[in-house]
Amino acid sequence: MKNLNFIAVLFAIVLLQTPNLFSQNGNQAYWVHEDQVKPSMLKEYEAVTKDFIKACKEHDLKEADWATARIDGGTYLTIAPINSMADFDKNPMAPLAEKMGEENFRAIFSRFDKCYDTHRNYMVHLIDDMSYMPNGLTTNTEGEDYRKWHFFHVTPQNIANLRDKMKEVKSLYETKGAKQHFRIYRNGFGSTGDYYLVVISAKDAQSYAKTSEETDKLLGEEGEKLFDDLMQYVHKYESKTGRMRPDLAYNSSN
Repeated sequence: MKNLNFIAVLFAIVLLQTPNLFSQNGNQAYWVHEDQVKPSMLKEYEAVTKDFIKACKEHDLKEADWATARIDGGTYLTIAPINSMADFDKNPMAPLAEKMGEENFRAIFSRFDKCYDTHRNYMVHLIDDMSYMPNGLTTNTEGEDYRKWHFFHVTPQNIANLRDKMKEVKSLYETKGAKQHFRIYRNGFGSTGDYYLVVISAKDAQSYAKTSEETDKLLGEEGEKLFDDLMQYVHKYESKTGRMRPDLAYNSSN
């Protein structure tokens, strides 16, 4: 979370600097707010988040749905879909501030501000034709809240080459009927550098490891060579683990 006008400020900046925000072939865009929470304030951060969600429910806040993920180490991601430029004209928190009263509203965000020294906003795009989910593309993987995030950082001259190799990987997964599914995102406004992000859902770490091992065996030498070729275009690779936190999310329809 940020300060009182964190959504409105972000939207204004994006509107001024990113005229082609939604031009990526109709792929779904997501706004991400990242809080790097102090180790000593993890419990307080989750407590104030739950108090904030409680206030949203009590005052029936509309059109402000978000999912929440926690990366191991204490970074929290607040993730909300952005559908059109019209979204930038809205401040979905305004009705809540009005119903709660300005003083109470500010008090909640003052509690948030004590939990971290660093936070940031950026956007990502879910790339439909690069993702592999045979049963239908969705970010809501019920019963599979564990997440593995694979970041493939790439220099501008290699973006097209990396994209093509990733599409080859998807094709091989389809041909082999791999059980491990994945979603691919492309960085958008607010990101540092260029990258593709591969997100894999699983029940837990053990389930992820088991399915990954089975997939490696299924793809065999062909898969190993393809991944080696893909990595030739990667400037830097990093992976992170964590979980979705439904208890820290908000859905106005519930």
